[in-house]
Amino acid sequence: MTHADENRLLMRFMLLSVAAALVTIAMKVIAAWLTGSVGLLSDALESGVNFVAAVVGLIALRVAAKPADYNHQFGHGKAEYLSAAVEGTMIFVAATAILWSSVDRLVHPQPVEQPGIGLALSTAASVVNLAVGLALIRAGRRHRSITLVADGNHLLTDVWTSVGVLAGVGLVVLTGWDVLDPVVAILVALNILRIGYDLVKQSVISMLDVVLPQEDVAAVDAVLERYRQGGSVVILPPRTRQAGRQRFVYLTVRVPGDWTVRAGHDLLDRLEADLRDALPGTTVFTHLEPIRPGVVVSADEPRKR
Repeated sequence: MTHADENRLLMRFMLLSVAAALVTIAMKVIAAWLTGSVGLLSDALESGVNFVAAVVGLIALRVAAKPADYNHQFGHGKAEYLSAAVEGTMIFVAATAILWSSVDRLVHPQPVEQPGIGLALSTAASVVNLAVGLALIRAGRRHRSITLVADGNHLLTDVWTSVGVLAGVGLVVLTGWDVLDPVVAILVALNILRIGYDLVKQSVISMLDVVLPQEDVAAVDAVLERYRQGGSVVILPPRTRQAGRQRFVYLTVRVPGDWTVRAGHDLLDRLEADLRDALPGTTVFTHLEPIRPGVVVSADEPRKR
């Protein structure tokens, strides 16, 4: 699959998320309107956040897919991290709105009406979110897209939110304790705040150029080990970073001082090609240095320049 095909596939998944959000918003708003439940209203508000987040995610994927240009010479991959940060922020907004409505309903309890229809609609909406959320997470992990993973996790959070709300409304119906409806909504809002915090935290950490995942670093080391086995070539420990779905590897390669420029250049060409075969789409930067006669160096030498 080419990079362009992969981008189109990811955007189709985000369009699926947008469609799912619209469907679930409609179902949950109707459920909240019929029942008057603040718990179901809180569930509908979170689905509204899902819609906004999906639209932002779609825009972020479009930006991230743009090739490098004059102003962004390393591409636009970090746009995906901004999407996750926006989604986390939107979750905070939704949680605040839910808390506000819940506290008011806690002070002024109201009975839940037509609970059967409301519960059925909310359950159906949860099934839609569960299916789409799992699909987004699988695709996001397969294609290393933090936007899809974040949006999928958000949808799964919405599912657990709905389960809690359904349980709360069911208890109201069974016990007649109307106060349980806003109490459940408050608990839901607190859980949403936790999820939003985790999303924003992960996005900020990722924007600070974290290293590649352990399995990717292992793939890089496996390639480098083949070149180290001859003994005449020394490759210092690699430095890596990621920006969205973009991967970067930086290497310092030391060769005997009597090698020609052509020989060193050909070695780096082969090394870079092998690394790109091991990790498709990876950008590799190599720096060639001569080994001075009589100087013993090791591949474990600290990277101090």
